[in-house]
Amino acid sequence: MIDPAERTYLDQNRRSAELYARAERVLPGGNTRTTVFFSPYPFYAVRGEGCRIWDADGNVRVDFLNNYTSLILGHAHPRVVAAVAEAAARGASFAAPTEYEIRLAEELCRRVKSVEQVRFTNSGTEATMLAVRVARAYTGRPKIAKFEGGYHGSHDYAAVSVGPDPDRAGPADEPRPVPDGPGIPDPVLGTVVVLPYNNLEAVSRILERERKEVAAVIVEPLMGAGGAIPATAEFLRGLRELTRRLGILLIFDEVIAFRLAYGGAQEYFGVDADLTTFGKIIGGGLPVGALGGRAEIMGLFDPRRPDRIGHGGTFNANPVTMAAGLTTLAELTPAAYGHLNRLGELARRRLRQAFGRLEVPAQVTGAGSVFAVHFTAEPVTDYRSARRGANPRLLRRLHLGLLNEGVVIAPRGMGCISTPMTEAEVEFLGQAVEKALGGP
Repeated sequence: MIDPAERTYLDQNRRSAELYARAERVLPGGNTRTTVFFSPYPFYAVRGEGCRIWDADGNVRVDFLNNYTSLILGHAHPRVVAAVAEAAARGASFAAPTEYEIRLAEELCRRVKSVEQVRFTNSGTEATMLAVRVARAYTGRPKIAKFEGGYHGSHDYAAVSVGPDPDRAGPADEPRPVPDGPGIPDPVLGTVVVLPYNNLEAVSRILERERKEVAAVIVEPLMGAGGAIPATAEFLRGLRELTRRLGILLIFDEVIAFRLAYGGAQEYFGVDADLTTFGKIIGGGLPVGALGGRAEIMGLFDPRRPDRIGHGGTFNANPVTMAAGLTTLAELTPAAYGHLNRLGELARRRLRQAFGRLEVPAQVTGAGSVFAVHFTAEPVTDYRSARRGANPRLLRRLHLGLLNEGVVIAPRGMGCISTPMTEAEVEFLGQAVEKALGGP
């Protein structure tokens, strides 16, 4: 039996259903990006402007997802559109560098004091893959440590213990590596050490034991796919001190967390990293990734070195993406971050108010301009606590119900703020939640 929220969604999105039927014939499952699929089928976007999206059926929705946090200025910002058009008119890409890449690298180094040199890629996945490679090369150690529930892209070494079944994953304070699907060989699992998030005591015990093998610890200061769970500042400071003492590199994955402050998560939490991965907002809405860090580590990519790490990419640092990124960062002043984070806090408060009125047990996590909903009465501080409180049925009802009421969030309950938003959009979100969950 189809529930009322799904029936309304089907009625509102008939043209998207036709497009999805076509897609099924030429794309596996009608899909080429797992994160944008949801049942019964996704809506198909045709236009975006500011903080709103228009779909193939003419529905208009306030976009609190912003292409999974990447569109921090919203859709089709006029200055970004103009910069893209100007750069594209001069040539979309070349087998040669352009000044654009120097300027964007300079801006990243200026904003993040631990970043002295930068290497550009075309995605966050590629950036974390490079980070793993250079950490192993620099330290001469074979293993990488990551946190249970942490998402660092889709390459083999990242696709471990992203969303494991706790019955297979071992004790909460001594998690075992679990492949995030088929195709991950056992030898890969043997090079990944899994750590519990926000548990410095357990992390210290594990890393002390593995100290001679672990090249780097990679961490999301704000765990994204795991449920917008922020690390505590005390945990990150302790992790920084521990890794420095053990000679292990510390990698901050700021693909999402760079939107927390003018200087990213390292400014927000007051903790520096050895290497930092970037993506999403630094491309202004176009495909991008970057790895930055200390010059002595990044120097291993120097093509003049006989022992260099080779790194190519047909569209690395293409001028159109670089221009979009530069223009976006120019708009992201400290005042802009103040606006984003104020509305982010307001959204978290308004959501808690909505769930209180509905008498629905829920936690609203996040930091800065990012938020996520967890249907549990238990505080959410790591993957296991988020998993224990998971309520897929209610989350699906919320997601489809919000789409029906004109709001876009992620199917997993995550959302974020963009600069065109005001308090009016946040209030609209709160009212839409009350409508979506207030019925029978």
